[in-house]
Amino acid sequence: MPKRPFNDTFLKACRQEPTEYIPVWYMRQAGRYQPEYRQIRQKYSFFEMSEIPEVCVEVTSLPVKQLGVDAAILFADIMTPLKPIGINVEIRSGVGPVIANPVRTAHDVEKLSSLQPEQDVPFVIEAIQKLTKQLSVPLIGFAGAPFTLASYIIEGGPSKNYHKTKGFMYSQPQAWNALMEKLGDMTIKYLQAQIQAGAQAVQIFDSWVGALHAADYHHYIAPIMWKIVSTLKETTSVPIILFGIGTGHLLKEFDQLPVDVIGLDWRTSIQTARQMGIQKTLQGNLDPSLLLAPWELIEKEAKAILDQGMEQPGYIFNLGHGLYPEVQVETLQRLTELVHNYTQK
Repeated sequence: MPKRPFNDTFLKACRQEPTEYIPVWYMRQAGRYQPEYRQIRQKYSFFEMSEIPEVCVEVTSLPVKQLGVDAAILFADIMTPLKPIGINVEIRSGVGPVIANPVRTAHDVEKLSSLQPEQDVPFVIEAIQKLTKQLSVPLIGFAGAPFTLASYIIEGGPSKNYHKTKGFMYSQPQAWNALMEKLGDMTIKYLQAQIQAGAQAVQIFDSWVGALHAADYHHYIAPIMWKIVSTLKETTSVPIILFGIGTGHLLKEFDQLPVDVIGLDWRTSIQTARQMGIQKTLQGNLDPSLLLAPWELIEKEAKAILDQGMEQPGYIFNLGHGLYPEVQVETLQRLTELVHNYTQK
């Protein structure tokens, strides 16, 4: 079957260029809500799915074919590059990442090695190379940001308040800075490898950095984020997206970074972000829980978000966080069609 013409609407929106309609993709668009995904998941562990290139390609491509979205995002986990540097992590169903050897001291930080993508994660590179030959939409690569990765490797798994992480940051500032440098360098190498393999955009997930107030973000986190993004900008021209949960109070800090796109969760409206002076492309931000509501309410809320997004160039429709397993495929198909038709020029 010949490859369809390449749809670059998403990339144009990242660059604030005119588009025929608002592009759409969904965080966690390859996942448990899909019957096909669940069938594949029965055969493989989560990490096996992302570490076998052929399986990764199938899972990554499925929502593009099924939903008609304008971008694919690589099927992997933010934990993927942590295993090679010495973090013993497993994904437990219903729990998430669990770390057998949490980092709690300066010595623990020193023991972490550096990432060599070609040797350590060759399956990621191979999957991206295969995907970019097959896909008719851009492929988004991604990585976790240092604070969010640190929150897992210090806490030992998911946390509600991140008090061990923040305690480490406050009480061991030198060890914290060393950890940020190691995780920052790992993130740079990991994303550079993805881009060199063919990823046409990258998203940095700083999912849990909203746990910090703005002054602490500025002091403890912004320097390493600046290093990551500016280094990528020196070596590549692909759009860079930054996303976090509950980060409305950090948007001005995000805006200072040389990222191209800022992802919003559902707590901060596009209108509010614009009123704060954010002029970069925005991405978001339907509450994923709304996808369990009656269609009339989904349609109303989606149109309200789209109306705000269309007020100025540079907008990508997405959710305010990842999809839940309970969402119906048909709902997402209908929502994708709504976004395209409602915003068609």
